[in-house]
Amino acid sequence: MDYKSPLHKTVMTTKTEFWNDSCAISELKPAIENGATGATTNPVIVGNVLKKEMDLWRDRINQLVKEMAHASEIDIAWKLNEEMAIKGAKLFEDVFKREKGKKGRLSIQTNAVNYRDTGAMVKQAVYFNTLAPNIQVKMPVTEEGVEAVEESTYQGVSVNATVSFCVPQVLAVAEAVERGLKRRQAEGKDISQMSPICTMMVGRLDDALKAIWSKQGVPCDPGILEWAGIACFKRAYKIYREKKYATRLLSAAYRNVMQWSEFVGGDVVLTITSDWQNIINNSGIDPAPRMDAPVDPKTIEALLKHFPDFRKAYEPDGLKPGEFVEFLPTKRTLSQFLGGYASLLETIRGFMIKL
Repeated sequence: MDYKSPLHKTVMTTKTEFWNDSCAISELKPAIENGATGATTNPVIVGNVLKKEMDLWRDRINQLVKEMAHASEIDIAWKLNEEMAIKGAKLFEDVFKREKGKKGRLSIQTNAVNYRDTGAMVKQAVYFNTLAPNIQVKMPVTEEGVEAVEESTYQGVSVNATVSFCVPQVLAVAEAVERGLKRRQAEGKDISQMSPICTMMVGRLDDALKAIWSKQGVPCDPGILEWAGIACFKRAYKIYREKKYATRLLSAAYRNVMQWSEFVGGDVVLTITSDWQNIINNSGIDPAPRMDAPVDPKTIEALLKHFPDFRKAYEPDGLKPGEFVEFLPTKRTLSQFLGGYASLLETIRGFMIKL
């Protein structure tokens, strides 16, 4: 077969899936041609979509401002977010039907401001689940988010847990999904087309450790930091297979090509931005399966020695659920998502008062 790209070859010859890390229509179509079977979004991504494709959305935003005459910028922003998700999900309908719900989904994220409110996350997740048959719903892996994952799963939502960076978080999510699925099954409710996902933002763990390295002058080779997220993802994947969890792992937030090549062959999802897709497809690297290839033990030993936060991320019991929100990558990412949401509201406000 004449493969279109390394990413196309990845999905055609292994169990590894890849998603487009955006719902921008201009990016989705070429990604699908290269084998993408899903897409994901978050508050920052939605803002970036507007920057890239404002010509596609300007008239609709003005129309929503007129139609929703008494609505706030919050209401209009979420209506726009929903319409973006529905439009993106439409492009994956054929994949969704062919794969019987296991592929072909578009992820939409619950409101980041509710990261401490289980009930609010569940309520929004259940509503989002009605937008299209192939919607996947994202919520952050705080202690309250883990509770929301279980309850949303019980209510039939295919979740995509996010704001997650470490082995303890993804294990907590997998166990929460198992509880939710068992509750549904006990009541005779269908789970055949549910497809739970747990994201590990591998590059954001690297970012946090690099910030520590820079600030504290940690005496180590900075090259080992390129392997931190990879090491955690591979360890989590091994445990997932041993436990036979229904949830699949998803790798996100790319910072180097190895965060693709080292995961090829795994029954996992790789969500990749358009820019990183181009880098990977022009890398000349053959997508040989490497998911089961271990990270150099000396690299892991050095990371454990020099970075207490890596130990927290790498060891299955390194963090308790109550500590998830205080983990450095969580704080950094929640701050960015909340900032992205505020920026989105500001953009909509500009349309409302004609700035």
